[in-house]
Amino acid sequence: MMDIRHFIYDYLISIGLNDTSAKYVNMLILSISLLIVLFIIDYIIRKVLVNAFNAFAARSKTNFDNILVKNKVPRNIAHIIPLLIAIEFIPIIFSDFDYLETIIEKGSKVFGIILTLWIARSVLNTIKDYLKTLDRFKDKPIDSYIQVFMIFAWVIGIFSSFAIISGISFWKFVTTLGAASAVIILVFRDTILGFVASIQVSINDMVRIGDWITFEKYGADGDVIEINLATVKVQNFDKTITTIPTYALISDSFKNWRGMSQSGGRRIKRSIILKATSVKYLDDQSIEKLKKIELISDYLNHGQTVIRASNEEKNVDKSILINGRNFTNIGVFRKYIQTYIENHSAINKDMTIMTRQLAPTPQGLPLEIYCFSSDKRWENYEYIMSDIFDHTLAAVPYFELEVYELTTGITA
Repeated sequence: MMDIRHFIYDYLISIGLNDTSAKYVNMLILSISLLIVLFIIDYIIRKVLVNAFNAFAARSKTNFDNILVKNKVPRNIAHIIPLLIAIEFIPIIFSDFDYLETIIEKGSKVFGIILTLWIARSVLNTIKDYLKTLDRFKDKPIDSYIQVFMIFAWVIGIFSSFAIISGISFWKFVTTLGAASAVIILVFRDTILGFVASIQVSINDMVRIGDWITFEKYGADGDVIEINLATVKVQNFDKTITTIPTYALISDSFKNWRGMSQSGGRRIKRSIILKATSVKYLDDQSIEKLKKIELISDYLNHGQTVIRASNEEKNVDKSILINGRNFTNIGVFRKYIQTYIENHSAINKDMTIMTRQLAPTPQGLPLEIYCFSSDKRWENYEYIMSDIFDHTLAAVPYFELEVYELTTGITA
């Protein structure tokens, strides 16, 4: 050890260099030599490990080892041996400079902690990426759990680094920080809330990656693409990204469309508004005309027979149309739309199908169509709904009804 430590120093003294200069030059040459050796060793080990992992990954049936290489796990592990060699030789190189030896030795140990954290992060990222390739974990907030582990790891790493730099034992350093716990909680408030929220979201299965959610408070309406400790990212249908605090999922109200996606259909719930003044009773002539509409011809024939029998039994005076039982144009129209939807090929017949009147409004009488399309894809859903209302609006005049339109009162 002594020969290596003072070999260059003795030579410099022998050629007439003073003691102080000889020590500095000796330290500088040894430091550069060590750095060169460490670089060569690191390069060789890194190449060997990476090639070994690549060769193993090529023969392996699982893609876990491929993901290890992708996340640079072998590359980070390769730095361990050069670091251990550096720590071993630091006392030799800086034997004549105690203050530098202490600083660099502590710096090397701190770098060792950082290297450990890098390796841990690489391994955890590998686990995260691997789990995301499995179907049963694709919709789970894996990012949140990885971030929690990394936060604890970094906290421990930072505490250990400060303990090394200050010369205080780790546990004593942590105990000292206990007095500042209120400040720490305040600083990590969002992280703590996010951690609690992530657990509740996962346990209660409130949101999964891929869910379509609507969160009006944050202007989000689209698919969840990422769930992590602090935020949930939603890609809106206009391809913008909205970021929502994770804890907002448990503190505020939002709509998750997963139930619709997993059901047998997507709901259609829309109204047309008819002019109330166009609603009327139907006389025999109007009924005969409507019997030509195939979907309701049987309904009108049967209904007309029942109505006539009822009126004759009660001896109703039919010289005035309002007396007794009668068909109304809106009632027949409602039956027509109901029958049309029930026969529509794109509507799920096992789910609710209903055509109903809503409460009258100042604009008119809303007639609502309520049903479920079998195809839940957005573009197909919109096409089906438009097809139904194209037909409905075009059918209105056949029943001597009118659709309400707001006029400005200005005429040409």
